[in-house]
Amino acid sequence: MRKTPLKPVISFLLFLCLKILFMEMGVAQNTTGSIPVNVGVTLDLDYLEANIALSCINMALSDFYATRGDYRTRLVLAIRDSKKDVVGAAAAALDLIKNVEVQAILGPSTSTQANFVIDLGEKAQVPIISFYASSPSLTPSRGSYFFRATHSDSAQVNAISALFQAFGWIEAVPIYMENEYGEGIIPYLVDSLQAVDVRVPYRSVISPSATDDQIIEELYKLMTMQTRVFIVHMYGYLGTRLFAKAKEIGMMSEGYVWIMTDGLTTYFLSSPSPSVTDTIQGVLGIKPYVPRTKELENFRVRWKRKFLRDNPNNFDAELSIYGLWAYDATKALARAVEKAGATNFGFQKANVSSSSSTDLATLGVSLNGPNLLRVLSNTSFKGLTGDYHFVDGQLQSPAFQIVNVNGKGGREIGLWTPTQGLVKRLEPTNSTSMSGISAAIFPGDTTVAPKGWEIPTNEKKLKIGVPVKGGFGEFVAVTKDPSSNTTKITGYCIDVFDAVVKALPYALPYEYIPHAMPAGITYDDLTYQVYLKNYDAVVGDVSIVFNRSLYIDYTLPFTESGVSMIVPIADNNSKNAWVFMKPLTWDLWVSSFSFFLFIGFVVWVLEHRINEDFRGSASDQAGTSFWFSFSTMVFAPREKLVSNLSRAVVIIWFFVVLVLTQSYTASLTSLLTVQQLQPTVTDVHDLIMKGGYVGYLKGSFVRGILLGLGFDNSKLIMYNSLEECHELFSRGSGNGGIAAAFDEVPYMKLFLSKYCSKYTMIDPTFKTGGFGFVFPKGSPLVPDISRAILNVTEGDKMKQIEDAWFGKKGTCPDSSTSVSSNTLSLKSFWGLFLIAGLAAFLALVIFIAMFVYRERRDLRPSDPTASTWDRTKNFFRIFIQRDSTSQTSRQMELTDRNGISLPSMGVPSSAAFSVHRQFPEDPSSTDYDSSPNRQAPQEVVINIDQLPNQNQERPTALEIDPENN
Repeated sequence: MRKTPLKPVISFLLFLCLKILFMEMGVAQNTTGSIPVNVGVTLDLDYLEANIALSCINMALSDFYATRGDYRTRLVLAIRDSKKDVVGAAAAALDLIKNVEVQAILGPSTSTQANFVIDLGEKAQVPIISFYASSPSLTPSRGSYFFRATHSDSAQVNAISALFQAFGWIEAVPIYMENEYGEGIIPYLVDSLQAVDVRVPYRSVISPSATDDQIIEELYKLMTMQTRVFIVHMYGYLGTRLFAKAKEIGMMSEGYVWIMTDGLTTYFLSSPSPSVTDTIQGVLGIKPYVPRTKELENFRVRWKRKFLRDNPNNFDAELSIYGLWAYDATKALARAVEKAGATNFGFQKANVSSSSSTDLATLGVSLNGPNLLRVLSNTSFKGLTGDYHFVDGQLQSPAFQIVNVNGKGGREIGLWTPTQGLVKRLEPTNSTSMSGISAAIFPGDTTVAPKGWEIPTNEKKLKIGVPVKGGFGEFVAVTKDPSSNTTKITGYCIDVFDAVVKALPYALPYEYIPHAMPAGITYDDLTYQVYLKNYDAVVGDVSIVFNRSLYIDYTLPFTESGVSMIVPIADNNSKNAWVFMKPLTWDLWVSSFSFFLFIGFVVWVLEHRINEDFRGSASDQAGTSFWFSFSTMVFAPREKLVSNLSRAVVIIWFFVVLVLTQSYTASLTSLLTVQQLQPTVTDVHDLIMKGGYVGYLKGSFVRGILLGLGFDNSKLIMYNSLEECHELFSRGSGNGGIAAAFDEVPYMKLFLSKYCSKYTMIDPTFKTGGFGFVFPKGSPLVPDISRAILNVTEGDKMKQIEDAWFGKKGTCPDSSTSVSSNTLSLKSFWGLFLIAGLAAFLALVIFIAMFVYRERRDLRPSDPTASTWDRTKNFFRIFIQRDSTSQTSRQMELTDRNGISLPSMGVPSSAAFSVHRQFPEDPSSTDYDSSPNRQAPQEVVINIDQLPNQNQERPTALEIDPENN
């Protein structure tokens, strides 16, 4: 039986199904009535990158319309080669606009070419969509019809500055090409680096047409500098030559840091070549971050297959970010053309005479341009590179990858985002990603991050200026040996600097250069030589002051800070009649006298109603009260205290008086016996008021401080050495000498170490920065030298240096280095006065409260209409009366009424006295007792002779004179 072949049938059915499917999808464009829309493409087709982008553009149109059969418009590409030239790009764009009447242009390939094409698009109202023009100078302000379908170069500068912060680099040198693309990023890059305290001491500019010799010459120039961190921003072809020459001369070795911007990183890593990647081992690169998705991976596979089919010779080509931007930009344009409508695709011709017209003059205006501009600005969709939409004509930059070139390609070591900074990875579900970056391998195959700067090996040693002056050779001394004709530089500052350099973790070659300082030359002039780059540093007794820090940098100080005053110690044995007033200041005298009066008043208030010693006439009471108070100075008051409140007050006051008198005694003793050890001047203002002459070191900034304090310029005398200062002191202020000398603490301590028995240092000091080493502004040596200073000063080395030049401490027992006054002030005793005052005041409050409560009936006026004055008089009338309710008062009252005054026992007396019992004549008196038991008044006469003495028996009864009965 003959079998029927099934292959033709299956083929027919398959063909029929595919045809129906394509018809449903609208692929058969010839039967759908689609409207072709011309779109121009200008690329440098000789470059592989341009061909990659062109293939992505074609695939974008195929993928876009394959799923949108109902769209009426279809983009038709008109491709022009810009021929790697600005003029070629402009000519291609002019041809597309004028002859082809394209509705938009994709391209061109460089920022420099786009700079011209943008103006043509603005004039013809044709949108220019460039996925290569990344220069920040190309902004929508240049032309409203320009769309940057890529990231601006300025978006990556913050990621670069974050790298500097992460590795602690403080200097950078940008290397860029001399054109629109290279120069556009520099202002933004420098601003971003300076924002994180990174200096840019030099900018290396390389011409696009530079020869190899010119590149090598520039690299050698960079080698002579200290900076070892370079940021490279240029086209790929020029960057390839630069890195090759850098490797050739040894600049791709350990200690160097190279950072590539995103354009160069993408160029090298999109099509890695062994010969190229071998020259950039250890280089860091910045590239835009593209999230990995299934759509992106599928597209990579399809694109690779199609590109190899169309370009079989470029088997090592890799899809780059520019190809993805080209793909998304094409889709965005196709979407916008459809939404803009299918009409008005023509051009309005310019009305000019044909005889005098040029190509630009006859350039028409697109009728659909404004509408397409509006729709394109609002286009938004999910592309291969992520969320795709224009903001002010530019794509936004969500994140950047940090890659490290090792082996055959780049290894991602971190990411940078505007919100999180440097992170190791982005977690979609976790907003708190791990900060920092992974370890990098730098040139020289080292994982240790370079410092970012080095002392050039082919440069001369650091030239360090050293002041040459007379005097104070302990700090800096420059001597010349006539026999050997050599110069020897010694001193405390020199030894400190040598010790600091030895403490550095690296070798620092340097040489000292003496700098003469003739008359009129100050340390300001010496430090300014560093600013002028005549010296690389200055080492010496240079003070840290503000005005110099404006143009140079100081290290941390290595000496004590401050300006102090030195005065002679005089033997002041001449005493005067009022020396007893000197131990206390006037405010303490006044306060003490006031408190004596106050305590006396308080004791009188508390005692006068119950204590007979504090009663009597007003003058007697005042005299007794103040006598009692002032007698507490010698702790000999004869009056007895009755009230517990007054006893408490006086006990506390006794303690205050004890402390005060003992302090007074000690201070007066010191004034009378140790006065010869005191300085002649203790206050700066006394010097100014008396017009005393003062001295200062030649060339020192102290002169400005003295003038600021109020010293007259004619009262300032300059000295050059310790010996000259001592001679000025010997003359005296009135004989061409000085009464005091002002200088920094190190100088003053050196002076005291030689003349400690004759002079002393007076507090307080005026604060200054101390001595520091001088370096150029922003020098990378400053932080390392400062750390080394801390290392030296915290150890024994600094003490050894100080002992070697200034002698050991404690070698001058005759005088202290600081003298304070023997006078006592209120500041030392205000706490005691406060306690005594509070105790006295509290006692008064308690007494007044008890008095008012006890006498509340008598204090209440009988006449409700009485005036305030009458009530006040009534209050004080009762207040000054004796308190009859107290036990002491009752005993006194009984004695007063009986008139008994007994002599002391054992004192013989033949006198007789009588006790009269007095009664008021007026029976209505309140003191009159009208009770039935009341006895008549009587007089009792007592014969003193009848009183027994010590050897007699006590009488059994008293004789009463019956006549007085």
